[in-house]
Amino acid sequence: MFTKQKPTTIPITEIEQSAFCRTDETLDVKPLAEEFSASVRWQGIPSEYLHMDGKELTARIRNARNLLGDRLTILGHHYQREEVIQFADVRGDSFKLAQYAASLPYAEFIVFCGVHFMAETADILSNANQKVILPNITAGCSMADMASTEDVIDCWNDLENILGQGGIVPITYMNSTADIKALCGRNNGIVCTSSNATKVMEWAFQKGERVLFLPDQHLGRNTALKLGIALEDMVVWNPFKNLGGNTEDSIKNAKIILWQGHCSVHTRFNVNQINKAREKYTDVNILVHPECTMDVVQAADYNGSTEYIIKTVTESPPGSKWGIGTEISLVSRLAKENPDKLIFCIDSVVCPCSTMYRIHPAYLLWVIEELINDNIINQVLVNDDTAEQSHIALERMLSIV
Repeated sequence: MFTKQKPTTIPITEIEQSAFCRTDETLDVKPLAEEFSASVRWQGIPSEYLHMDGKELTARIRNARNLLGDRLTILGHHYQREEVIQFADVRGDSFKLAQYAASLPYAEFIVFCGVHFMAETADILSNANQKVILPNITAGCSMADMASTEDVIDCWNDLENILGQGGIVPITYMNSTADIKALCGRNNGIVCTSSNATKVMEWAFQKGERVLFLPDQHLGRNTALKLGIALEDMVVWNPFKNLGGNTEDSIKNAKIILWQGHCSVHTRFNVNQINKAREKYTDVNILVHPECTMDVVQAADYNGSTEYIIKTVTESPPGSKWGIGTEISLVSRLAKENPDKLIFCIDSVVCPCSTMYRIHPAYLLWVIEELINDNIINQVLVNDDTAEQSHIALERMLSIV
C-alpha cells in the first residue's frame, strides 16, 4: 500500500502561540486596539469597542448582563484572563462547564469564554432552545487543529485496512473537534478528560487489543505509562506520512497509537526549568499538567488535570512552595487566591494560551450587548448527526467515571 505524502501544514493557532509571551510586564487588560498589534487573527468588531479601557468595559458588561438576567449564563474556563473570568457564573474545565450549561434549562444564552471545541461540546449537551455563543470566533485550539477531520478519517481507514474492523478502539481527548468525537462515537470509541484518561484507557483495553489516542500524544503516552504499557509498545502517527510514518508490522504490534499532536502551552515546560526551581527553593513542590512531555511529568513531584492542580494547591499547608507547569492565567490566579503560599510558574517567560487570551472583555461586551438587541453573534452550532454521535462517545465516558 502506498499513499502520496501530504505537505506538512502547521496550524495557524500553533504559529500564533507565542504572540502574547512577555517577560517584563503583567497580563493586565489593554484596550483592544492595542492588543490588535499582536500577530494573531482577530475577529472584526465594531469600532466603538476598540478603545474602551478596562474600567469602562467592566461597567458596561455588568450593566448588560444585569439587563439580560437569567436569560444569560456566562461560563469561564480556568485559563481565561482575570478581566473576563470575573463575570463567569461558574469556572471550570471544558466538560464541567458544558455540563453546567446543560443543567440550566432556563438559560436561553450560553456565552462560553473558552475556545471553539468547548463551545461545540456545550452545544452538543445543551437543550435545543439554548444558544451557545463564543465571544471571539477566532478562539480556536492548536491541539484540536492538529487533528483535522480529513487526516483522522484517512488514519482510521488505514488502520481498519490493516487491523480489520474492530481491531482498534479510538479515544479522543476532550480537546478535539466535534467531528473527531463523532468519529469515536460511530466506531465504538470514547472521549476522555485529563482527569479520567486512565479509567477510560482501561475501559478501552477491555474492548480491544489496541488504542488510537487522539489528539495529544503526551497525555496518551503519560497515561499509558501509568498503566504499565512500555514505550516500545507505542507508536506515533504522523498524519503527513504514509501510514503515519509506521510499517504495517509496527502498527499490528503496537498497543497504543498516539496521534502526533500536542498542547502549545504545556510543551513549553522542560526539565531544566524544574531543576532551576529546585535549585532556588530546595523544598519546592513541582506540579505539572499531564499534557507536558514525558520527561517533565516524570521529573515533577505531582501531575494531574487542571482541577487536580487547583485542589492540590488550595488544600496544601500554609508556607508550602509550588512550582507549576500549566497556563499562566491559572497560576497567577492561584497565587493571588493563596497568599499564604509561594506559587509560581516554572517558565519565566509569561505565555498565556494565545487562543484563550483572544477572549478580550471587549468581545464579551459586544456579544452580550447585541443579545439585548435580539442579535445573536458567533453562535456555535453542531449539525444533528455529528452531535448525536459525539453525544454517544461522551455518554460512554460518563457511564464509566
